[in-house]
Amino acid sequence: MGVVTLPVLIEAHAGETADDLDAARLETLFREHGAILLRGFDADVPRFERLARRLCSTAVVNESPGRVLLNGAGDVRSVDSGTDAFNLHPELSREPWKPDAALFACLSPPGEGGETLVCDGVAVVEALPGWLRDALSPRRLVYPQPVWPELLDFWLGTPTPDDALLAAPPPDCPYSFRWANDRLWRVFSRPALHRPLFGDAPAFGNFLLFARFNNNRTGFPLLDDGSVVPDEWLIEIKRVADAIAVPVTWQQGDVLILDNSRYMHGRTAITEAAERRIATFFGYVPFAPTNPEEPANARWRRRDFSPPLPPSLRSA
Repeated sequence: MGVVTLPVLIEAHAGETADDLDAARLETLFREHGAILLRGFDADVPRFERLARRLCSTAVVNESPGRVLLNGAGDVRSVDSGTDAFNLHPELSREPWKPDAALFACLSPPGEGGETLVCDGVAVVEALPGWLRDALSPRRLVYPQPVWPELLDFWLGTPTPDDALLAAPPPDCPYSFRWANDRLWRVFSRPALHRPLFGDAPAFGNFLLFARFNNNRTGFPLLDDGSVVPDEWLIEIKRVADAIAVPVTWQQGDVLILDNSRYMHGRTAITEAAERRIATFFGYVPFAPTNPEEPANARWRRRDFSPPLPPSLRSA
């Protein structure tokens, strides 16, 4: 079994608040630990937002439903308001703009249940059986998703692109496009085991566990040859990751900061949803090394990023 990595606990001195944590200290903690629990810093929504902005140069909106807006800028939102347990995942790993950093602040802790789980993706790879590491190492995951006119206009500059534009999209477009079953699909790909922001050891961190065990989706993502990731692989990865995951029992004012390129998170089932109020902020750090998997000068790193909403969410 791989080494179980706990979030490093940083406790406030008397009278110290989240506003007293400067950008240099946050960068050092992020680089060195990647999973940090700040306790006793009395973080409310405004302090949490200011802290997140000292660490991150830009923010991204998680457009999934069930998240309540908590501030005027739109970069701080609640977590999903349901009560189900969530399998381990990096935030927004279903899209090519997976954030560098995932931040959570406890505005009100649950009385029972609702712990946030933290799992080191490097430790997961180290703990996998050799046959599965060998099977995953050379493979890539492919994420095919449908398109709609506003998305095409956003990335391609027109809602009705011709075949030439689909074959050669603009350099800052993170997708390739393909026709299948008389439908146009956007596609991006990432390694099944990837290198995190800081460190050379491979990590596991993608949408597979959440898609398979929360959403019951077997065809998203796919392996690079278009085949479904075998159940045998997913069951073994889940067994290893669940054994390594560490629960964070929330206290009011806590802030959890995760390197989203290395650490996955999830949650245990929630007994009373109204008791558990957790704020979130997802963003990109200015000191991140160049990611060869991203377009050069990616939009989400230039300015705060809000992806175009699919029709199902616009009408909700």
